[in-house]
Amino acid sequence: MRLGSIVMIVLLLVLIGAGTVQTKSLHISANTPETALQSFFAQVKAKHWDDAFAMVQPGSGVEKESFIKDLGGNNESLKTISALQDVKTKILRESGNESDLRADLQWSTAVGALHESRDFKLVNDEGQWKIVWTPPAKNDGPPKPLPTTYLRWDVVQRGSSRDEWGVQNVEPPRMRIISMNAIEYQGGVTILGEVVNEDTVPGFVTINAILLDKDGNSIAEESSFDKISHTLLPKEISPFRVDFANRKLADVKSVRISPTNILVPAAADPVVGVFNQRIEKDPNGKSILRGELVTQGGQTVNIPHVLATFYDQSGKVIWVSDGYVDKALLPQQAVPFAVDLRDDLAGQVQNYRITVNYYNSNRS
Repeated sequence: MRLGSIVMIVLLLVLIGAGTVQTKSLHISANTPETALQSFFAQVKAKHWDDAFAMVQPGSGVEKESFIKDLGGNNESLKTISALQDVKTKILRESGNESDLRADLQWSTAVGALHESRDFKLVNDEGQWKIVWTPPAKNDGPPKPLPTTYLRWDVVQRGSSRDEWGVQNVEPPRMRIISMNAIEYQGGVTILGEVVNEDTVPGFVTINAILLDKDGNSIAEESSFDKISHTLLPKEISPFRVDFANRKLADVKSVRISPTNILVPAAADPVVGVFNQRIEKDPNGKSILRGELVTQGGQTVNIPHVLATFYDQSGKVIWVSDGYVDKALLPQQAVPFAVDLRDDLAGQVQNYRITVNYYNSNRS
């Protein structure tokens, strides 16, 4: 999937967010650890990196360039085209001239809000609270390019110029819904399931769903957005989730669902491996599926997108969740990920499957 439209939307969000920053918010009194951390993130929100770095305790062992990349992102990752929107802080521990705090951050992106939780240690240095910055873990040397021999599918003969990416004047790949489950959740109806590409060529697929009442009339129509891996290679399976807000399952007699797909060029590289998967509780007590991603080819993955399918004891899909990773994947370097799991379903999950989608700046 090309990043052009995503980048344009996010840049607009960044400009809007930057325009709403009030000058007074950059001068928060920092006479307590909590107000100091709030003042620090006010500078980050305004991208005043020099002022933010000045609040870091000298001798923390971090260079300004590394500090900026840690907070603002690099390698065209999702963080580089995001804007900090909200910060909530709370004190974890106070002891004299030292204090531990947690910051819950919300970043604005074109794919929705990105949430991040980070812990900080602050020290009182001659009357000023400073942040003891922990440098990110260093990888063992620069990434090395690797030769790849993965399959690639190209469209040799295209149609008209407007069919430059998806070819619609040929028979589309055969896609089939292999499971579907309708549930009611948080005041709405959600359709969960899986779709498989049964063809020998790749396709770009979107799931369309229509809710019908007892008389066969349409109640609502929605389609999958990012709760699906859109580009499917031959025999590849993707979960999907379609959400209908403000609907009741009792009003739904049946669901009409179908995949819409077109033939697209695609490649099996990069292959992204998933390691150390486990379900655990985060610091706020919420159930989280965690793990690590490693791109095993020679390409950088700018924006990884993780989809998780959760199954009960009978193998039924009971939930589909997703999450974007704000760091780029460099070849052979592990990056952690976390995907939410509904707490009310955590005890029912007997198995899960992780699918990794991705968006690259050079992917057409």
